[in-house]
Amino acid sequence: MNEGAPIHAWLSDMDGVLVHEGHPIPGAAEFLGALQASGRPFLVLTNNSIYTRRDLSARLAAAGLPVPADAIFTSALATASFLSDQRPGGSAYVIGEAGLTTALHEAGYVLTDLRPDYVVLGETRTYSFSQITQAVRLIEAGARFVATNPDPIGPSAEGSLPATGSVAAMITRATGVEPYFVGKPNPLMMRTALNRVGGHSESTVMIGDRMDTDVVAGLEAGMRTVLVLTGVTARGEVERFPFRPTAVLASIADVTAAIDDPSLLERAND
Repeated sequence: MNEGAPIHAWLSDMDGVLVHEGHPIPGAAEFLGALQASGRPFLVLTNNSIYTRRDLSARLAAAGLPVPADAIFTSALATASFLSDQRPGGSAYVIGEAGLTTALHEAGYVLTDLRPDYVVLGETRTYSFSQITQAVRLIEAGARFVATNPDPIGPSAEGSLPATGSVAAMITRATGVEPYFVGKPNPLMMRTALNRVGGHSESTVMIGDRMDTDVVAGLEAGMRTVLVLTGVTARGEVERFPFRPTAVLASIADVTAAIDDPSLLERAND
């Protein structure tokens, strides 16, 4: 990790960095505009597997944040790519929404509850007890267990919601089988993201709002990292972790200047 080196590519989390429950975070539009004007490649990463990247592009545009679909990479896409590499043309029982089922269909997977190769757990706002029961029974019968991401909670207008990691823990408790988590902080997702932007770890920055996924994922991939305080992790929680980001900033609005002057990131914690 070469601190102070030029930044050639940017990776950014979505929820808690650019938007919060569909509303743009102040400074996000200016950051994206400056990034696009610079000509540097960027990719918006999200552990959210509910929506397709076209859906997410439309939702971001509705919030005043123009991000093309091909600049979005989700844990659902990462999961579909992983399964396609591991077992091409396989089958899966899926708990999740259109973002995950579409990605798996496009990867050539058959979605079924008849002796599937995998049980794939994604995010949904309507987890069904009957679906969870079916997943438990299929795993007991030998299906491999994969989950899109380990996030235990997700945000909503009313407060925290149980997310994929929490439901995965319940299935693990019932079956004794741990899932393989594909999304952040799995280095697999970060390496795929770097390949997609044609970036190198020493000249790429990862921006996120979570120490336990975004920052650790960027750190383990050898990138500089920026934690913004508009999402899950509060400033007072940063010191609880055994690792630290390159910079802790109030919001994405404070990152814009670093697009052309990366030394600002190193000076941010002084």
